[in-house]
Amino acid sequence: MKYLPMILILGTLFSMALIACQQPIGPVISHKLVVIGNQRAVPVYPDEQTYLHTAREKQEGGVVGVVGDVKENLAAKQIDDQTPVQIVTSDDYGAVVTVTDGPMKGATGFVAKQNVD
Repeated sequence: MKYLPMILILGTLFSMALIACQQPIGPVISHKLVVIGNQRAVPVYPDEQTYLHTAREKQEGGVVGVVGDVKENLAAKQIDDQTPVQIVTSDDYGAVVTVTDGPMKGATGFVAKQNVD
């Protein structure tokens, strides 16, 4: 009987710890998409290779540049400015992100480095 209060206290603390562990933990650092220049939305590409290929074509200018613009419109999803995202991985060119809120919640893709804050 003399251990009953101690057992109840430990049981309560253990139960609280289990309940706390069940709650999802949000990202420590929140990121968001940002538009640059004359963009209206941020292009999110299916993968880094698509981004690199399209970016090279756009930089060449002329007919090849126009083809790059068309490819961007077809390959990339346009996501609104200030949309919250979680960075999955990143490198020198950009990051693979997952949209955490908004109408495109759950969408994943590659975003250029200058479009992630």
